[in-house]
Amino acid sequence: MVRKLKRGTEWDTTWERCLHAAPEAFDAEGIRNLVGGEWRKIGDTREHVTPIDGSVIQGPPLVTHDEAVEAVALAVREHAAWAKVSLDERRAKVTAALDEMEAERDLLALLLVWEIGKPWRLAMADVERCIDGVRWYVGQIERQLAVAGPRKPLPGPVSNIASWNYPMSVQVHAELVQMLAGNAVIAKTPSQGGFHCLTLAHAFMRRAGLPVTLLSGQGRELGDALIRGDGIGALAFVGGRANGRLAATSLADTGRRHMLEQEGLNTWGIWDFTDWSMLAAHLRKGFEYGKQRCTAYPRYVVQRKLFDEFLATYLPVISDVRFGHPLGVESDHDALPDLDFGPVIHATKAADLVERLVEGVNGGGIPLYRGSRDRDGLFLDSQGSEASRAAYVAPSCVLAPASSWSLHHSEPFGPLDSVVVVDTESELIAAMNASNGALVASVATDDLGFAARVTEELQAFKVGVNRPRSRGDREEVFGGKGASWKGAFVGGDLLVAAVTVGARGDDERLYGNFPSYSLYPAI
Repeated sequence: MVRKLKRGTEWDTTWERCLHAAPEAFDAEGIRNLVGGEWRKIGDTREHVTPIDGSVIQGPPLVTHDEAVEAVALAVREHAAWAKVSLDERRAKVTAALDEMEAERDLLALLLVWEIGKPWRLAMADVERCIDGVRWYVGQIERQLAVAGPRKPLPGPVSNIASWNYPMSVQVHAELVQMLAGNAVIAKTPSQGGFHCLTLAHAFMRRAGLPVTLLSGQGRELGDALIRGDGIGALAFVGGRANGRLAATSLADTGRRHMLEQEGLNTWGIWDFTDWSMLAAHLRKGFEYGKQRCTAYPRYVVQRKLFDEFLATYLPVISDVRFGHPLGVESDHDALPDLDFGPVIHATKAADLVERLVEGVNGGGIPLYRGSRDRDGLFLDSQGSEASRAAYVAPSCVLAPASSWSLHHSEPFGPLDSVVVVDTESELIAAMNASNGALVASVATDDLGFAARVTEELQAFKVGVNRPRSRGDREEVFGGKGASWKGAFVGGDLLVAAVTVGARGDDERLYGNFPSYSLYPAI
């Protein structure tokens, strides 16, 4: 049967819904920036190519460095006033913003589908995790502000520079908690996508009276203003190691609070293990959103004697992964497809993943599995051109890649796996620690004594035994080891602690990964 775009999900319809839902932030000419409490028509508007079909939609209005400096100064002024607002009023305004997001959660999710290619189920989960997570903080914030307190807001607003992959459950979630704790917020929209969704969410926040600033722009143009700008109280960063290293270097002489979440090569280690059906379920779920997640597992380190059983488990999983156009249906009565992933973030990334696969094989690796985009993907009948499919890439895997492979020590951030076979416990630990620090890791084993030994040696913030680990929600803390994280850890009470000042003031030492001292107990 013919696969077509589900009626009501077209981009033009989605854009009209934005104009109706937040006319202060969207107009016929495009998106506005939020500066000093006003939605302003500033910035050089660019087109955006949606990854789901290569069509052009409205893009972000990119502001200049000087405009960003002005926005920071106005946010500093807003912060001074917001820091004096009572906790009851802050809770009421955050709750009002959440209620508006709840009412428009379908539109927020649909924007994520169009902008960054998330399948519908995962886009809805991103929105709902944000709303539900912040509601938990609304109920906990009074207790959290009493820990090592009474805790007070930072001396200036929190600047947020985040990746494109989780605009709601990571970026908006963090901003709302920062404001709940008494801080004004400055946020930059990711250059690769998410700006429509973030603009709508920030329109709801601003309507509720929350002190938010939202800017679109290139990092090289705005970085100095948003990282070292006068009066900023802290930096919350989510992104790759290269940009994180630049941010950390820029902050080095400021003493400013920071939470820099960076990439790491998260790994499953498999040793003396028999419960393959359990592992298969975890491996399948691991392909969600095409492994475009900071907690995805793209590397498997397998005991040699178990390789045949691992292969018998892994190959049926990877060959059954469903990917394609997130909004394609055979009939308008059909539900949207339940895909593991849609496109990757853009065509350039898809082409790079294909090149990395070829590089791995040409360097001596074995092509353990190589999917076919055109054979295996679910596309609309109208997607006949190469341009309309250019951001899609099939899952693949390389066995035993050479140590010279460009992805041997870094994450692919896409559905390209690798498998390393080892013979000894020490080899397994070394292979799992290849990237100088990771956010998560897991060990699949029947031998819990082995798991206990290995866990102590793995350079990952969270280690799972016979289960994957994730960023977590609510009270669960999150951080990293080595080059995967710099600064204060977040999550639960630690997130509130990172954006407030306790009774010890400047002498307070936060729990985190800092270069100048080892880990200290949570305050």
